[in-house]
Amino acid sequence: MKIQRKMTGRMRVLAALIWGTAAVYFWSDAWAQQSEGARPVVVQPGAPGEPSKTLPASTKGTLPPRSKADAEFMQGMIMHHAQAVEMTALIESHTQNKELRSLGARINSSQTEEIKFMKRWLAARGEKTAMEMATKAVMDISHDGHAMNMPLMPGMLTPEQMEALQKAKGAEFDRLFLTGMIQHHEGALTMVKDLFDTAGAGQDAELFGFATDVDTGQRAEIKIMQGMLEKRVLEKN
Repeated sequence: MKIQRKMTGRMRVLAALIWGTAAVYFWSDAWAQQSEGARPVVVQPGAPGEPSKTLPASTKGTLPPRSKADAEFMQGMIMHHAQAVEMTALIESHTQNKELRSLGARINSSQTEEIKFMKRWLAARGEKTAMEMATKAVMDISHDGHAMNMPLMPGMLTPEQMEALQKAKGAEFDRLFLTGMIQHHEGALTMVKDLFDTAGAGQDAELFGFATDVDTGQRAEIKIMQGMLEKRVLEKN
């Protein structure tokens, strides 16, 4: 029995060596053919349940067509983020709440950097960084100095809400900031959903990654702010 086991083990080793030698020869031969000018095979995956197709070696990949909705999303989100940054800028002089200050600093930093990214994305594609409606609204000024017909992206605070936030202090500011920023973040989620619901939009790789990060990050911050509001209610009771 011991002899048979030893022979079996040797046979396995021998078989492995033979297979390994054959594999090396196969890949060496394949590599030689490749180095001699053999062109790579271009394969297009088939739809679910359908076979793949072999395409000519001269086939070149094409980028998805640019969508007007992509640029409008970025332009609108720049305006949207700008108001969030404006809201967080009030924190230092309006509240001593350390938890809110920490959250505000994080929102300010992330959205400021995202504004820079969106402007670069638009500039690289020859697009303006401001929406046409917003540019028109800035030029259309009423006699009392306020812009008329200024478009608001989903969730953005109205001029009245911003004024109330600017006037509030302490605990009242904390409440208005948290409820306002939750509203603001929920609007951003709506903007992302609208983008992906638009036919042909959101296919750009950078845009897709950015919009997905916005959705994930702002959902997480909404939960944090809801928890902070619930904490305030419990402390009052």
